[in-house]
Amino acid sequence: MESKWYVVHTYSGYENKVKANIDKAIENRHLQEQILEVRVPTLEVVEDRNGLQKQVEKKMFPGYVLLNMVMNDETWYVVRNTRGVTGFVGPGSKPVPLTEDEIRSLGIKLTDIVIDFGVGDTVSVISGVWKDTVGQVQSINEGKQTLILNVELFGRLTPVEINFSEVKKM
Repeated sequence: MESKWYVVHTYSGYENKVKANIDKAIENRHLQEQILEVRVPTLEVVEDRNGLQKQVEKKMFPGYVLLNMVMNDETWYVVRNTRGVTGFVGPGSKPVPLTEDEIRSLGIKLTDIVIDFGVGDTVSVISGVWKDTVGQVQSINEGKQTLILNVELFGRLTPVEINFSEVKKM
């Protein structure tokens, strides 16, 4: 099954709580391969408050959360029964995935990165927080385009999640 982007409607102001609750359900029910990403899209805007300009993050779609998921009975049930979720966007109870044009307009990249390494290979991190770190690939998540890398931190190996675009094979 292929994952698609869906939109769920939430109580206004509950978007981040819904995201946290779905993330927790993914972990508890081991749905990492089926619900790949949960997003609350935000936008940086400059507000004028009492003559002072302040940069703040505003929700692009108050009352909505985006999900990249494989739609099946279990994932539908988990998301639909998450506290704060009022339902999927779509006619009746049938969720409708976003089109590629809609996804692109939200700034979500659809291009898959082709990787030339596998589990057990040693890779070097070329950007991000872990730049210039070398580690061994523990697992690869093609859907999320991330990998778990064992890096040495304070004398012990620690697993960290890194995007495909941030690593190269040694």
